[in-house]
Amino acid sequence: MRTKKAMLNMITSLALQLVTMICGLILPRAILGAFGSDTNGLISSATQFLGYIVLLEAGVGGVTRAALYKPIADKNYSKVNGILNATEKFFRKIAYIFLGYAFVLAAVFPYIVNSQKSWEFISTLVLVISISTFTQYYFGITYSVFLQADQRMYISNLTQLVTAVLNTVLSLVLIKLGANIQIVKLGTAFVFFLRPLILNLYVKKKYPINLKCEPDNEAIKDRWNGLGHHIAFFLHSNTDIFVLTLFLSTKEVSVYSVYFLVMSGVEKLVTVFSSGCEAGFGNIIAKNEKDTLLKTFRLYEMIVSCVTIIMFMTAARLTLPFVSLYTKNITDVNYIRPALMIAMVAAETVYCFRIPYQSVTLAAGHYKQTRNGAFAEAGINIVLSLILVNFFGSVGVVIATLCAMIFRTLQYAIYLNKNILKINFSGFIKRCAVNLLIIGVIALVNYIFPEKAIANYVEFFIKGFVTLVATAAGTLAINFVFYKKETIALFVKLKKMIINK
Repeated sequence: MRTKKAMLNMITSLALQLVTMICGLILPRAILGAFGSDTNGLISSATQFLGYIVLLEAGVGGVTRAALYKPIADKNYSKVNGILNATEKFFRKIAYIFLGYAFVLAAVFPYIVNSQKSWEFISTLVLVISISTFTQYYFGITYSVFLQADQRMYISNLTQLVTAVLNTVLSLVLIKLGANIQIVKLGTAFVFFLRPLILNLYVKKKYPINLKCEPDNEAIKDRWNGLGHHIAFFLHSNTDIFVLTLFLSTKEVSVYSVYFLVMSGVEKLVTVFSSGCEAGFGNIIAKNEKDTLLKTFRLYEMIVSCVTIIMFMTAARLTLPFVSLYTKNITDVNYIRPALMIAMVAAETVYCFRIPYQSVTLAAGHYKQTRNGAFAEAGINIVLSLILVNFFGSVGVVIATLCAMIFRTLQYAIYLNKNILKINFSGFIKRCAVNLLIIGVIALVNYIFPEKAIANYVEFFIKGFVTLVATAAGTLAINFVFYKKETIALFVKLKKMIINK
C-alpha cells in the first residue's frame, strides 16, 4: 500500500510539475509581450516580498506532518483532530497578520523597488497578488498538510493541476481582451480560491474529521525547532530576488526570473520524488522497520541522484537556446547570460542532491537536532549574497546560494548516516564521487559538441528529447558500473509495478 500511494503521489506530482512548468512558461511570456520586462520584474519582486509572511509559519507544516504520521498509522482520529485543530488556528492567525502586512507592503513597496511604474500601479498590483496567499492560509493549507501525511498528496496535486490550467487559460483570455495586469491577477486570485475549498470539502467528506475539539498544541510545540528549516528553504527560494530588487533594477529581476523559471521547473520535477516518498518514510520510521528503511533509502538515494543529473545536465545544454527563443523580440534588456545559467544549474543540482537526506531526517521528526545547520545555511546565503552582488551582480547572488547549498547538503548527510541510518559515511562519499564523475563526462561531451541555435519550439522539443535520452543512458550506464545491485533492483521494481499496474 505504501508503494502504491507513493507511486500515485509521484505520478500526479510529475504531471502537476509538467503542467505547472508549461503554464509557468506560457504566462510570463505573455506578460512580457503585453506589459514588458518592468512589469514582469515587478510581479516577481512583489510575489517574493509577499511570500516573506511564510516565515511566520515557523515550520508548522513539516512539524504537523511529522506529528500526524503515527496517529494516522494507528487510525487514532481523536489525536488527529486535535492536531489539525491546533494547526488550523495557527494558520488562520497567520492569515490575519498577512492582511496587515499586505497593506503595509502595498504602501511602501513603490519606494523600495527601482521601477518606472507609478505608486498607484505598484500598490494595487501588490494588493491583488496578495489575495491568493490569504485564501490559501485561511481556508485550505491545514487539509493539504493532512493529505500529505496520509500519503494522499495526489488529491492535492490534482486540484492544483486543474487550477493551474484554469488560471493560465483565464489569464491569457484577459490579456487577449486587453485587460490591465491588475485585472489579470484578480482572475488568478479567483481561480486559486477554488483549490482550498475543494480540499476542505474532500477531507471532511472522506475522513472522520471534526475540529470542534480541544486543540492539541503540544503536538506542534516543536514548530520553533522547525523554524530554522523553514527559513533555510524560504531563503533558498527568495533571497536572490530580494537582494536583486534592492541592489539592481526590475529589468535585472526579470532576467533572473526567466532563468529561475526554467531551473525551478526542473527542480520541481526532481522534488516529485520527495513529495511522493517522505510520508512513506515517516510510516516506516513510525513502525520501526529498520531494515526496510535502509534498503528503501539506498534505492531512493540512487533514483534522486540519477534524476537530478539527467534533468539538470539536459537543462545545462538547452537553457540558453531556449531563453534565446523564449525572449525573441524582447529587446529592453539582454537575456542571454551563460554565467548565470551555469551558476543556477550548479546551485539547483546540489539542492536536489540533498533531497534523500533531508526527506528521511525530517520524516523522522529530527527538527531540533538539525536546526542549527538550517540557521547556518541561511546566514551563509544572506552574507555572501550581500557581498557578491556588488562584484558579480545576479551571478554573485546565485554563487552565494550554491555555497549555502553545499554546506547544508553535507550537514544533512552526516547527521542522517550517523544518527538515523547508523551506517558508515563512506557510502555518501562514494555517491558524491560517482555523481561528479557522471557530471564531468556529460559536461565534457557538451563542451565538445555544443548545442547550436534552435529555430523554433518544435526543433527545441526534438533536440530536448534526444538530449534527455542520451543523458539518461549515460547516467544509468555509469551507475550500473558502480551500483550494479541497486540499478538491477530499480528495474526489477519498475517491472513489477508495471505488471501489477
